[in-house]
Amino acid sequence: MTIEKQTHNARILSSIAATVVALACGTNYVYSAWAPQFADRLHLSATESELIGLAGNLGMYSMGVPVGMFIDSRGPRPAVLAGAVLLGIGYLPLERAYDAGQGSVPWLSLASFLTGLGGCMAFAAAVKTSALNWPHHRGTATAFPLAAFGLSAFFFALVSSIFFPGSPGKFLLLLSIGTFGMIFTGFFFLRVYPHASTYHAVPADPGMADSKLSRDPSEPGTSHEHAIATTSSEPAHRDRSDAEERVDGESPDLGPCRSVSTEHATRPAGSSPDEADESCSLLSQSTATSSLAGEVLVQSSVDMDRSHRVDIRGWNLLSNFEFWQLFMIMGILSGIGLMTINNIGNDAAALWKHYDDSIDDKALVLHQQLHVSILSLGSFSGRLLSGVGSDFLVKVLHASRVWCLVIASVIFSLAQICALNIVNPHLLGFVSGFSGLGYGFLFGVFPSITAESFGIRGLSQNWGFMTLSPVISSNIFNLFYGLVLDAHSVVEADGKRRCEEGIECYRSAYAVTLSACGLGLGVTLWVIWHQARMRLRETAGKGHAGE
Repeated sequence: MTIEKQTHNARILSSIAATVVALACGTNYVYSAWAPQFADRLHLSATESELIGLAGNLGMYSMGVPVGMFIDSRGPRPAVLAGAVLLGIGYLPLERAYDAGQGSVPWLSLASFLTGLGGCMAFAAAVKTSALNWPHHRGTATAFPLAAFGLSAFFFALVSSIFFPGSPGKFLLLLSIGTFGMIFTGFFFLRVYPHASTYHAVPADPGMADSKLSRDPSEPGTSHEHAIATTSSEPAHRDRSDAEERVDGESPDLGPCRSVSTEHATRPAGSSPDEADESCSLLSQSTATSSLAGEVLVQSSVDMDRSHRVDIRGWNLLSNFEFWQLFMIMGILSGIGLMTINNIGNDAAALWKHYDDSIDDKALVLHQQLHVSILSLGSFSGRLLSGVGSDFLVKVLHASRVWCLVIASVIFSLAQICALNIVNPHLLGFVSGFSGLGYGFLFGVFPSITAESFGIRGLSQNWGFMTLSPVISSNIFNLFYGLVLDAHSVVEADGKRRCEEGIECYRSAYAVTLSACGLGLGVTLWVIWHQARMRLRETAGKGHAGE
């Protein structure tokens, strides 16, 4: 077997490992499967239970920017190992508290925060590793870990319902051991493997044109065993004026993640173009070669794709009006989705206790896990549909991807209408199904919208800023849900809180989120209109410049 074939197989194994790692990272979405029983055993109010769940969301969404910077500077593998440890030690105190029947809310919130942070670190590292291993097939390569992340809640809920039915304590132990074990095992196979490149530096000596290229084996996360040297046989296809044209067109402040074309004009002979891969943000580089044997791609000096032409980040991003428009949409819609994701277990408990007062805790837990699974499958489906649908909108209908957010708003509205009217717990699946589908649509297309609006070079940090919005909105909606549920609950003699009013236990919360759906839909339609005007102005400006 040739070295190239061995390396190709190793990349496939690394992608499988990345998928397994991602499967262990989305466990924050399974919170609703154990939270109601956890709150009952520890005599927590609904508001206190919401605070613990929100801490997990905080760890997942608020740390995107620093986690991205850490991975860019140290490589993916340290983040994977740190994520495994944080998930393991995060769920363990929650399991101990459940067994003991007591625990401090701040301490439990800290443990929940660690689970969110651990999932964020390991997932970001898994996605970046897949993208770096397949730089010319990134869409397919990253689709697997993204889909696995969406299925995480379904996977763990299914395993728990089979092996530990009706046992939240054992479920928490499964989350602690299972997430650590899956990510730690994946760590040994999750590596970035170098690619042969057709890059040529501009040599001082013409005789150096066919220099050997090798990846620096000391680069973080790079496999030392597969740091292969390759000799390029293609003549340099860019002259100096082309290189200078590309350099002059670059943003003056790209930080350590300069574009590949800039590197081409400045990198010394004998170095590899892949050396910067792990010190640059995901999707921050233009690719000039193909990972498929025999394929040679020649790039134009001008990339007509808007995501490559614009580069808005940092303070420029925060002063950009379009950013705040999208930030608002993201906040509204993600907050609506997270309220149901964190509380579908409470919805199920309220309806079932009102519908059948003889239901036992074991059966109730199984119903809650069923709805978590439906949410997870809905999210998975939404991510796939939004990806295919947004491409169809852009390439076939020549419409904006933001129309996918209109679809997400409509789906969320249907979920809220169902939640406000369904009193039979057997039909609650419509609420969890529509909520998961809308959430998947939202997160499946939003990174692409961010890249198209502000440029692909700064996608990692821009997406990190964008994911701060769910932290704000989810706190508002989830805490309001907790206040509504507490207002309709009674404290029993044993200290447990119980609400047997059925849909009235939470109806007011969904009335607010339905209004928020209307607001989100209105803002989304306005953004589509505003973007269309801006694009027309850009086109008109280019026409005048051409004259």
